[in-house]
Amino acid sequence: MRRRTLIAITGLTALARVAARAAPPVRVVASFSILADMVRQIGGPAVAVTAFVGPDEDVHIYDPRPKDLRTLTEASLLVRNGLGLEGWMVRLTGSAGFKGRIVTAAEKVVPRTMTETGGEIATDPHAWQDPRNGILYAQAIAEGLAAADTANAPLYRDNAAAFAARISETAGWIETTLKPIPAADRRIITTHDAFGYYGARYGIEFLAAEGISTEFEPSAKAIAGLIAEIKREKVHAVFIENMTGDRMARMLARETGAVLGGTVYSDALSPPDGPAATYLDMLRHNTALFAAAMRR
Repeated sequence: MRRRTLIAITGLTALARVAARAAPPVRVVASFSILADMVRQIGGPAVAVTAFVGPDEDVHIYDPRPKDLRTLTEASLLVRNGLGLEGWMVRLTGSAGFKGRIVTAAEKVVPRTMTETGGEIATDPHAWQDPRNGILYAQAIAEGLAAADTANAPLYRDNAAAFAARISETAGWIETTLKPIPAADRRIITTHDAFGYYGARYGIEFLAAEGISTEFEPSAKAIAGLIAEIKREKVHAVFIENMTGDRMARMLARETGAVLGGTVYSDALSPPDGPAATYLDMLRHNTALFAAAMRR
């Protein structure tokens, strides 16, 4: 009798696994491409992910489209960054009457603040640039998926743990790559101030023409001040950001004599065939370019 009971339990477990595999994927919407990649890493084939703001697009200035309403109403889970990044999200969720679960990926992050031009204190939303925060994002996403799809909860948590291990490995590689660079040489110019968490984590000073958001053009006074600082500090390279275009970076390089250090990825991934198609690819690609510039 006991053997038959064991066989029955084993059979039921196998059937449950088959049923879980046969279930349609959970529909998830992420606010932008970096979060969408994290959801894919954790959810695998059990999820179907759509990003409102795709590769090479700017999440700061996104203007929701009519089709986004339908995409959101069909989703079971919405993953957003928080920290004020998606100013358009409240309007969108309200218009869609979204009733699903909402995950705020940066919920447990200790936020940085900075003083914008004009003296305003602003919260820096770019927390994913510190790999330690990337792990917090992964944990939040896994718990959101587990709540939305309890049958696959162990899968999501296991995948999140494996993803966190890969993030930690990447963080170690970044430290090793940057370690030989003297503190006096750790200065970098980008077009907008999106690398504050990365800079704080790895002891790099980032100078930028624009603040933490790309919604507003920098003033002539701010640009002149930055040009003077670049010349004074003898910063070697100016970096183009993939979602802001190259006009500002080229102007700064021309006015200061600095070289263009290449394209880095701050708020958006590259397309799948690009150098930063995933979160971990982005961290490694940016680090390689930064390190090369600071060694000059």
